[in-house]
Amino acid sequence: MELWYTEKQTETYGITAKIKETYVNEQTDFQQLAMIETDEFGTMLVLDGMVMTTDKDEFVYHEMVAHPALNTHPNPEQVLVVGGGDGGVVREILKHEKVKRVVLVDIDGKVIEYSKKYLPNIASGLDDARVEVHVNDGFMHIHDHKNEYDVIMVDSTEPVGPAANLFTRGFYQGIYEALKDDGLFVAQTDNPWFKADLIQSVNRDVKEVFPVVRVFWANVPTYPSGLWTFTMGSKKHDPLAVDETAIPERETKYYTPRLHKAAFVLPKFVEDLVK
Repeated sequence: MELWYTEKQTETYGITAKIKETYVNEQTDFQQLAMIETDEFGTMLVLDGMVMTTDKDEFVYHEMVAHPALNTHPNPEQVLVVGGGDGGVVREILKHEKVKRVVLVDIDGKVIEYSKKYLPNIASGLDDARVEVHVNDGFMHIHDHKNEYDVIMVDSTEPVGPAANLFTRGFYQGIYEALKDDGLFVAQTDNPWFKADLIQSVNRDVKEVFPVVRVFWANVPTYPSGLWTFTMGSKKHDPLAVDETAIPERETKYYTPRLHKAAFVLPKFVEDLVK
């Protein structure tokens, strides 16, 4: 008998993958968590029926959360990651020599535990000496820490369940206050094919808080539609003002210095969403 995993992105459309093996299928205190082995994408982390990351294409998302922001800020010593319990964003942050401290706050310790066990290449940086891991509510952490971070990265799930508060104006205001005077943040902001309203509302809310707001994108095959957006809000530094020739080459598979500004060139229909 064959087993298949299907993520329904609408009532009439979805993606599916054949399951070779199920490692974990568990209801945690916060969400349904599954670790499955697939033919096409290797090990896959699924939360509440939605693909979070896979062995094969994880590098795209994790590199694009981390590197555009860290190459925009001139001295990103203190970095906070909200969510991201799989550790992929942390792994990419650690490639930047200027970073002195990374704080990871994820509400679900099971994501961290199972990622270390079943996604070791992604979670490889979580035991680094520069990394502090806290199993806690990222929303509360933001509001309890003022003027502390140079860069904040929001690596959240969809805006449902424990992540619902991470897509609100109040959260972005909390981020603003948790950042230093020249700080910036980046968040994943879903896809324009099925979540255009979300992208518009996030863009509007972030613009009410931050003077510099830019949207960029990447191609992530296992995410709905493949076209995935990210939003950067900055108190001072503009990612489009970065000198690409000054960005050092790092060990990456998707992001390059030449891609930095190119990622901010949006398809016309996406550009229209965020005007």
